[in-house]
Amino acid sequence: MILIALGANLDHPRYGPPRETLEAALEALQQSGVAILGRSRWFRSAPTPPSEQPWFVNAVASAETSLSPADLLAKLHEIEAGFGRVRHRANEARVLDLDLLAYHDRESAPGESPILPHPRLAERAFVVLPLAEVAPDWRHPVSGLSAAEMANRLDPAETAEPLD
Repeated sequence: MILIALGANLDHPRYGPPRETLEAALEALQQSGVAILGRSRWFRSAPTPPSEQPWFVNAVASAETSLSPADLLAKLHEIEAGFGRVRHRANEARVLDLDLLAYHDRESAPGESPILPHPRLAERAFVVLPLAEVAPDWRHPVSGLSAAEMANRLDPAETAEPLD
């Protein structure tokens, strides 16, 4: 299973609020040859680390593609750029954020890019809670924990709220 995290906390000049922008990003993924097989509900989460930025809208999608992990990550960055994302510094507000969380059961070798599974996915409620919805039985290839088990182990300070 291929898993992609989606997030945004700024309005887009063409697509509008983050949720609509993320819907447009899902469509852009499909148009680029990445089949979206499922998606979690939309979640609302505070910026990490805490800041004065607007809250984020997040989801996780399961996908299928013939692209390699590196090519898929490049495609995600290409779509972000097409939506106007410019990377200045870490953890800044953004119109679109697409992260490759997992590519089947691959585990990256040291120094390999992209790093799979995503190195911080198990720590963040805004990833784990939507992941547990879309793929509750998916198992982290390093820890062996299912998405549902990771959700149960989240730090209580980590929160994300369903929007629906």
